[in-house]
Amino acid sequence: MIKDIIYRPYWWDAWEPSLLAAEDVDRDCDVVIVGAGYAGLSAALTLARAGRSVQIFDAGIPGFGASTRNGGIGSGNLRPSIPNLIKKFGPKRATEMFGESCVARSDLIRFIDEENIDCQFTLSGRFAGACQPQHFVGLERTTELLNQNFSIGATMVPKTDQHAEIGTEFYHGGMIRPDIGGLHPALFYKGILERTLQSGAKVHGQRAVKGLRRTETGFEVMTGSVTVCARDVIVCTNGYTDKSIPWLRRRLVPVASQILVTKPLEPGLMARLMPKRRMLTETRLMGHYYRPTPDGKRILFGGRTYGNHKRDQPIPYQHLYDDLVELFPELGGIGISHVWWGFVAFTMDHLPQLAKRDGIYYATGFAGSGTVWARWFGLKAAYQIIGGKEGASAFSDRIFKAVPFYEGRPWFLPAVQAWYSIRDKFGV
Repeated sequence: MIKDIIYRPYWWDAWEPSLLAAEDVDRDCDVVIVGAGYAGLSAALTLARAGRSVQIFDAGIPGFGASTRNGGIGSGNLRPSIPNLIKKFGPKRATEMFGESCVARSDLIRFIDEENIDCQFTLSGRFAGACQPQHFVGLERTTELLNQNFSIGATMVPKTDQHAEIGTEFYHGGMIRPDIGGLHPALFYKGILERTLQSGAKVHGQRAVKGLRRTETGFEVMTGSVTVCARDVIVCTNGYTDKSIPWLRRRLVPVASQILVTKPLEPGLMARLMPKRRMLTETRLMGHYYRPTPDGKRILFGGRTYGNHKRDQPIPYQHLYDDLVELFPELGGIGISHVWWGFVAFTMDHLPQLAKRDGIYYATGFAGSGTVWARWFGLKAAYQIIGGKEGASAFSDRIFKAVPFYEGRPWFLPAVQAWYSIRDKFGV
């Protein structure tokens, strides 16, 4: 069925991460950052521009992970619904949390514009399809709360009118969020990386941190044969956290997410399937996120994975292809050009974490919405070190719970995914 597939991110056709020129490791600096993704670079850029000496250490090639493997949807999504946030945290804290997601999303747009980063950002809006009739009712309630509390301008689209948004009969209507857009993640990463290097921060690739030790004046960071002394440390490893940071590893569950991209489609077909060129998602627990590519010629389609998830090894994608064709029967037999996967990370409560423990800052647990949250929490962690009100966040000062009976290998994921699939099947 499918020939000549490229098993690497489609985004790398425009810019592929590569190992940076080697620089000497400074044995002393103000701040060490572990992980060179969006969060790590955002923190480094902010700190370096504030006059701090900063070094980032990444176990792999900077940008090789989720920062250039994601779908490029700038949602700033929070997994718990607004009613569930209110139930758990109360109206005030829930409103602050969701309000911060709106501010973070707007700040991403500001950052791209002010830094003049050419990452093909468009404020396209997002359509969320209701997979069951009762899901439409839930989306209606969410729309009311969004508009009452945040003036987002969300609207509902009944099934009779949904072809103006998406060319499928699969959904029972849906919700439009006009405040969500999309970008080219690899070009976005390239832009942040360039500005971080220009700021004077050092980015060391393929130099893993092997341990952190508290001292009277800060921290000792063990990396390779060199031990670095730093006053502050920020950890931004997210879905690629390894056993060198066991405290964090017990609190993050890496979940593999997979994406395929079609070969170019006829303009008329793209116009029928995605007439508004919006970002797209749906209400299934094991649902999909998808979108047109920035040039409007292909469909990018993401979702869950199956397989052993060995790094850089192809894993089965037929299920993803079948789900795409279920949504759009017209695509039956269409060619696929790219397939890849990568890790996102979830916390116990499915909310991102901006935490501090034993003097170490953690920006992590973005639950698949790191395009907005990773950059934002990197910024916030940096401001908390610098000092001042800019570091305040509704996500700080929460208990960061460990996952029971978990040491880093998510043995329970197959059972959880099976349970979610059953609930999706029966519309629970």
